[in-house]
Amino acid sequence: MVDAESNEEFTKENSNKEEGYHESSNIRSSSVMRWGLLLISCICGFIGTVGGPLLLRLYFMHGGSRRWLSSWLDMSGFPILFIPLTILYFRRDRTLPNIDFFASRKLLLCAALIGIAQGIGNFMYSYGISFLPVSTICLLVTTQLVFTSFLSFIWVKHKFTPYSINAVVVIIMGSVLLGLTRSSDRPTGVTNSQYLLGFFISVGAAAIFGFVMVSTQVAFKKANQAMTYSIGLQFQVFVAVFATLFCTVGGIINQDFKGMHKEASQFGLGAKTYYWVLISNMVVWQLMFIGRAGIILYTSSLFAGVMTAVFLAFSQIAAVITLHENFTGEKGMALALTLWGFTSYFYGSHRYTRKPKVETP
Repeated sequence: MVDAESNEEFTKENSNKEEGYHESSNIRSSSVMRWGLLLISCICGFIGTVGGPLLLRLYFMHGGSRRWLSSWLDMSGFPILFIPLTILYFRRDRTLPNIDFFASRKLLLCAALIGIAQGIGNFMYSYGISFLPVSTICLLVTTQLVFTSFLSFIWVKHKFTPYSINAVVVIIMGSVLLGLTRSSDRPTGVTNSQYLLGFFISVGAAAIFGFVMVSTQVAFKKANQAMTYSIGLQFQVFVAVFATLFCTVGGIINQDFKGMHKEASQFGLGAKTYYWVLISNMVVWQLMFIGRAGIILYTSSLFAGVMTAVFLAFSQIAAVITLHENFTGEKGMALALTLWGFTSYFYGSHRYTRKPKVETP
């Protein structure tokens, strides 16, 4: 009798250990998957943030002039997202009934509204880059971190620290420095008034991009369902669809799509290269947006803003190397201030979020 009871206790103990092992294994697997998807999102964001501005500026440098068309390219590559969505659908875990694969209507409605805002921001960005060098507009768009920080404080209740305040201040200083020295990097054929217009419109685009990032985080946070990568992809598809629709309407009214054949024949690098530039824009920009959405999903909008600032620094260097843009001393100082800003943010974030160590007597 004693042996039977001891055997039963031994069996229960082993069963509990096995369940604990499987639970621990699932947690580790989930953590690895999370970090893996975050890494993939960062890689996509890096490729898109560095390559997108270069391709868009290449379009305007060699005869492209259609701003609605160029802004339409930024989001119209969304059909490529159906490839990973299809793979995720057929490989989904059907043993988890509490986790939905499809996004809720409420979340998709938020995506639609954010998509319209994104479309407005894309048009403003295209307008700005038609007058400004890549290195300049990248520094200006870096100011989205300022707007992201402010909106995170108001909307997400993110606490400001001396380090985040310092980051905001020095990034603003970098943008002001560029505005005061506009004559040194103005492209050939661009007037002083056009440069100023592009300058302020680019800052406005940065403000909208900051709003989009924070509102995306809020939408994810307020969703009445568990947020998964597949739901994040569906959210981004709806953002892209409505941003594309907005730019499509603008392009039709402005008759941008009608003149594509004529513009291709007059493109400085040839008609074939013209269409390759357009297609490349569609793919590369979509990588940027899905990367940004993934970073927000697994971290926060503020971290996504900081990573965007980091990626834009590489975009400026790439513009000097590939497009042979003039990198003035003022741009160097503005870039240094930007690097100082997000370094300050990273250090402050690490210092304020790490757990305090308990000292043993």
